[in-house]
Order: sequence, then structure tokens, then C-alpha cells
Amino acid sequence: MVREDGNLFGRVRTKGESTVAISFYYRFRFNGKLKDFSCSTWPADSLVSIRSARDAARDKAAAVINPAVEKKLARHEMQQEAAQKLAEIEAKRAQDLTVSDMFEEWVRDGVRRKDGNAMLLRMFKADVLPVVGAIAVKDLTEHDLRAALRKMVDRGVNRSAVMTYANLVQMFAWAHKRQPWRKLMIEGDPMELIEIDKIPPDYDMDNYRDRVLAPDEIRELRDLMVKMQEEYDAAPNKRVAPQPLEQATQRGIWIMLSTLCRVGEMSMARWEHVDLDAGEWFIPKANLKDNVANLTVYLSPFSLEQFKALRAATGHTEWCFPNRGAAGHLDVKSISKQLGDRQVMFKKAKDGGARVLKGRRNDNTLVLAGGANGTWTPHDLRRTGATMMQQLGISLDIIDRCQNHVLQGSKVRRHYIHHDYAEEKRSAWTALGKRLSEIAMKWIKLDRYLEISGDTMDAVQARRKKRQMVRWTRMQVCRWSPVGQPASGGTMD
Repeated sequence: MVREDGNLFGRVRTKGESTVAISFYYRFRFNGKLKDFSCSTWPADSLVSIRSARDAARDKAAAVINPAVEKKLARHEMQQEAAQKLAEIEAKRAQDLTVSDMFEEWVRDGVRRKDGNAMLLRMFKADVLPVVGAIAVKDLTEHDLRAALRKMVDRGVNRSAVMTYANLVQMFAWAHKRQPWRKLMIEGDPMELIEIDKIPPDYDMDNYRDRVLAPDEIRELRDLMVKMQEEYDAAPNKRVAPQPLEQATQRGIWIMLSTLCRVGEMSMARWEHVDLDAGEWFIPKANLKDNVANLTVYLSPFSLEQFKALRAATGHTEWCFPNRGAAGHLDVKSISKQLGDRQVMFKKAKDGGARVLKGRRNDNTLVLAGGANGTWTPHDLRRTGATMMQQLGISLDIIDRCQNHVLQGSKVRRHYIHHDYAEEKRSAWTALGKRLSEIAMKWIKLDRYLEISGDTMDAVQARRKKRQMVRWTRMQVCRWSPVGQPASGGTMD
């Protein structure tokens, strides 16, 4: 402790071996009690400034003013002033918040999609934020949002416009319940003023798609894939030759058609879940839409052939459809993109012209029936297979179970009744596979069959003797499927 005339005291503190600091305070009597007033610390402040602080405090005490209380009041006023300034800055910032700011907060705190919001991010970054992202929420009107949707319609992406509308409705409904967004939407939720059915012309708002591939289109698809593969195999310079569909994708097309699975479920399939000996494919509910329940697909001979051919191509990896490098499964949108890239006549760019994507295929090699029936997608294969089951007389209930749909009815019934309909589903898939085999078969001469299949005459004759083939004629022709089914002999139609 050190002391100086004028009631100035100092507490000495040491920091380490060579650092000394002295905290000075002025001691005075106020209302009959001793009080201490901090005058700062040496050497952070000089002794001159410390003595000046002591003198100022002494003068206030002489004027019956408590300098310590006055100091606290001054500090409190400064804090209030700083808080007020911060509030003004925050209020100004809130007034300037944009639609992009709202979207970022909504994606962070208000929405969780199964894909990690990946599709939502792509959709808004492509079509919404470039149009209205920079507009302050307080200045946004329904006309701005309607313009963004109409811009999509003008580009010909009506379905995407409807999906974007639904996402915008969800985002603004979320924001309208929370600050600071609620305060900024003075006129209310602008999406409530938009009637989406007035924007896309002649668009089915129920999004009912009924594309089903006819048997002739299935045969045409078979021939197109065979032709692409043969032309590539015969090309003298494969570096410049048009690439056919990947073998895995070709097999995937027939698997989707014959099992009614979704493209995402198939893309995530692991070989550990495929039992080729038992003819079963197990799909865990984590891979299924809405995580409904595990599904076991009983593979028909047709489907089994596709998986066996696929095993020869990708069996060295963990995944039935591996991505590049085989570190994971194929992206669930990859096959859809491959098919879409080969039907570009149905695709439009943002400016309304033909869509051309750099580094991607841009042709019409998979357009069926000359495009008369429109584009076809992986999900259309699922619908086609289900429709074929219906044509074969299979009950709608069994078809729904093969598709793993959530069945209508009482929750109590679903809770207590657990027959798995395994045999019924097995029969349905077998019947569908048989029908697809019949469609996919084509007549060729026997010597040509032996050439392209690698089969032998002895093997063919052995199957004939086991009645696996109908009677041969002198024309020596047989029905053969390029998608993996064995030959059967007979006369040409």
C-alpha cells in the first residue's frame, strides 16, 4: 500500500518478477461514511492524470456530490446511449433485410428436407433469388413474386413453377409468424394474393402424369439400346464415338420396369441386400419414400437376369450402382439426367430455346415413337410395370403392395393385420417378368443367335429336349431377348 497527501491511496500488485501495477483510489467522507473512488491504475495512466481525477472527485465531494455515484450514472447513460445506437442500427438493418436473407434463415431454421434441402437450394438459386432475392422484404409485392413464377412458365417448366410456388407459400407462412419478418410484411403475406392456377396455362394442377410405355415402345427402347451399344463396339475410334448408355443404366431400366421400384431406391441398392440364389432384393425402409417399411422384392427370372448381368459389371464394388470412384452409390438423379439428356427435344433453356448443357449428352437417341407420346422418365417405367400388372388381372391391392404404397384403411387394421402377401407378390412379379420377356423377345436366325449370344448348338438342343423350347422348324429361327433371356425356338410370326 502506498499513500500520498490528499487522501490518495494505492494498492500495489505484482505481475511476474518485474511487472508492478498500482491501483489508485481517493478516500473521502460522504454522509458520515468513508467512500473510495477509483482514480485509475499506474503505469497504464500517468500520475498526473491520476491526481487530476483525485482533485475532480475531491471538488465534487466538497460540493456534496458523491463522485462514485455520478460515475456510475455516467456509465449507465453511456451504456443506454450505446444500446440505443445498436437498436437503431439493428432496426435499420432489419428494414433492409431482403428475400435472400429470409431464404437463408428459413433454410437454416425452418425447413428440413430428406435431401438436406439440396433441391430447394437449386430451385431458389436458379429461378427465385435472381429475380427477387435483392428486393427488401418491406418493399416486396405479390407482383414481384408472380413475375418470377411467370418467367418460369414462359420457359416451359410449368411443373417446376408449381413446385416453386408451393415452396414460396411455405417460406412466407413460416416468416409471417416470426420477427423481424412479420413486422416487415406490413401488407400481410404476399403469397396469399397469388393464385397459381391462373399462372401456368393449360396445366394440370393435380400434376397427374399418365405416361405409360406401349409394348411397341418397349421393343423400340430395347432396339435403341442394342443399336447404340453395337455402333459403339464397332467404332474404330471409341474416343470420338457417341457413348451408349452405361451398362448399369441399361440394366437399371429393365429392373425398374420389372420390379416397379423407384429410381432412387434402385440407385442406393447394395449388393449385400441382393440374394441372387434366393432371387430376392431387400430394400431397407431408409431407402424408401417416406420410410414406410422394409420391402422385399421377389425377383422374377427376367429381373434376376438383369441383376446377374449387373453383378458382372459392378459386383466388385459395395454398390449395385456405384458412383465414379465407387466411394458411394450413384446419385439418385443421375439416371434421370442420363435419360433426359437423350431426349432434348422436350427440354427448354431459360431463354425458351433448345437446352444445351456443357459436358452432357444433348441428343434425341432415346426418344420413343418419334416423340408423339412425349418424354419418358424412370418413374414412367414404374407406372408402366404397374399398368401391365393390372392388364394381367393382378388385383390393385397386390399391385399397391408391390409398389410399397401406404395402403388406405384404419390404422388399427394396419396395426394388427400383418400378413406379408409374399406369395401373392411373388406371383405378380413373376407374371410381369414373363410378360416383359415376351415383349422383349425378337425373332432372329439361329446362326445369328449363336454368334451374338455366345451360346452353343449343344446347349440350345439340350434346352429343346427339356421342353424349354418349342419345336424347331426347317427355317431354324428362334426368339431371343437382348435383355438377357434365353432363346426359344419356333416359326416366325
